[in-house]
Amino acid sequence: MAGRERDSTQDWLLPEEMTPPSLGELEGRIDEALATARASEAAVMTVGAAALDAAEQARRAADLAERAASSAANAQRHPRPAPASQAEAPGAAGSSGDSLSDFSERADQLMERLRQLQRVPLGPASSAAARPRSPR
Repeated sequence: MAGRERDSTQDWLLPEEMTPPSLGELEGRIDEALATARASEAAVMTVGAAALDAAEQARRAADLAERAASSAANAQRHPRPAPASQAEAPGAAGSSGDSLSDFSERADQLMERLRQLQRVPLGPASSAAARPRSPR
């Protein structure tokens, strides 16, 4: 035994790239993984809630579309005559011609009437009302 050399600590040391992580490093990694998992869970819950809300809105839209289609089908089967006041009114829905051109025509007529009213001289009663009153 006298000739044997003792092992030194250097013989048992691992190179840096092969050393396992310390307990502190492992705890740090676990904490980071937990934080990531919790953030992912919150994001998934938010996306899930948005998906449920979108599904509810889609269901309501489908119901409304169904009702609108049903109403349109009923309107085609049973058309209602327009009331007499609407049928005779210029620019009313269902009247002939483009509604924008009807509106423009009525606006032009109104402008012409206003111009004619501006040319009419004011009578004595109207001119007295237009004068400012003097303080007493």
